[in-house]
Amino acid sequence: MPSVSVTSVFQVVNDYVEAVRQLACHVLDLLGEGLGLRDPTSLTRLITATDNDSLIRINHYPPSCAAAAGDHKSGGGPAPTAAIGFGEHTDPQILSVLRANDADGLQLLLPDAAAAGDSVWVPVPPDPSAFFVNPRLSTIYFAAPPLHARISALPETVAAGAPRRYRAFTWAEYKRTMYTLRLSHNRLDLFHAGDGDGDAGGLLRTSSGRLNVTLNLSPFAATENGVLVQFAK
Repeated sequence: MPSVSVTSVFQVVNDYVEAVRQLACHVLDLLGEGLGLRDPTSLTRLITATDNDSLIRINHYPPSCAAAAGDHKSGGGPAPTAAIGFGEHTDPQILSVLRANDADGLQLLLPDAAAAGDSVWVPVPPDPSAFFVNPRLSTIYFAAPPLHARISALPETVAAGAPRRYRAFTWAEYKRTMYTLRLSHNRLDLFHAGDGDGDAGGLLRTSSGRLNVTLNLSPFAATENGVLVQFAK
């Protein structure tokens, strides 16, 4: 029998979710200030709404092929046939906060390489002291707005010489596109302003009118043998 009760694990996870939600809110408030929004808390309110679509995911990954092969040779289990992990992808949420240990595997596909059609993935050395969870355990919190939240360019970012690039759409509409397009496709191509109009009442935007906001305002894709940390395009 495990020494830790289900109730105690539930409490630990709940405490962690609350702490990482506060971290996400702090980051989004800073982004709101950096973008010069009249209300810097606009982004934060999307993930603090009672019906927000945020979630936490805890993933367990077996040891690498090399380690597992050694166990197999010593009679410890079946021989591995392939590494287990997530392939290339992007997260559609506002923000992804990943906690990891010292197991490596995270890789990034930089914007310039992706635009040039190159498939060069840059390894990210693990840093146990940083906020990024040999079997691997990873814990990732996806901060997301309610499914009905409408997304469009902020009034502060629209001007005569800088019109809206994309029409308004809901988080549910955008989320559905992630299941229909490949990583190399720009999901926002489906929402160009000329492809149907909508109001400007949403909140999830950047100064360039793009959907997702990254810390350096540059979207990128990421993958790892465990869960990734990244901001989606």
